[in-house]
Amino acid sequence: MRVAVAGAGKVGRYLGLNLAERGHAVTLIEREGDVLSALADSDLHLHRGDACSPLVLERAGVREADVMVAATGDDEDNLVICLLAKQEFAVPRVLGRVNHPTNQWLFDDAWGVDLAVSPPHLLAALVEEEVTAGDLISLLRLEHGQVELLEVRLDHRSAAVGQRVADLELPAGASLLAVVRDGHVTPCRGATPLEEGDEVIALATLDDYQELRLRLIG
Repeated sequence: MRVAVAGAGKVGRYLGLNLAERGHAVTLIEREGDVLSALADSDLHLHRGDACSPLVLERAGVREADVMVAATGDDEDNLVICLLAKQEFAVPRVLGRVNHPTNQWLFDDAWGVDLAVSPPHLLAALVEEEVTAGDLISLLRLEHGQVELLEVRLDHRSAAVGQRVADLELPAGASLLAVVRDGHVTPCRGATPLEEGDEVIALATLDDYQELRLRLIG
């Protein structure tokens, strides 16, 4: 799958690196050159420029993308990017990140948005560029809010530290997708060990949320 991501902040980086690790072709568009330089050794296709510009999107290959994700920290920019992606470049699937919940109503099909991503619980962490240890934070809600993409940073008190993924006996509606360790994203396998300081990306249904929390945090 070909994915274009606008914005290389915490959300954009994690999303891009995760998808690239899983074999997808990901183009990351960012106006700040130093941010892109830090990702030079990744598997991402990096493109410097303002994603609100049709010319930049054209040069980045958005016309060939299967999915466009507007993941910047500015809601106005994200709306413009979504509208351009859908109307000018006919991208089949367009996701827009909502930074401020009061703007949620704007992110609809009139602006070319197929799915609005609203992480209100992550706003403080995004400002600090850090996830508090022991917090299970919602990154994205899917299937009308019935499934959540989650992130948790493990500390020395976390129940999962010292265990392998296969040892956790997760409920059927929950799975671990990736571990972020020392800035590197690794897809989760049964033998993947979990260590203090790991940031774990997980998927869970609402029914199994509490059980997942118990297995990871205790």
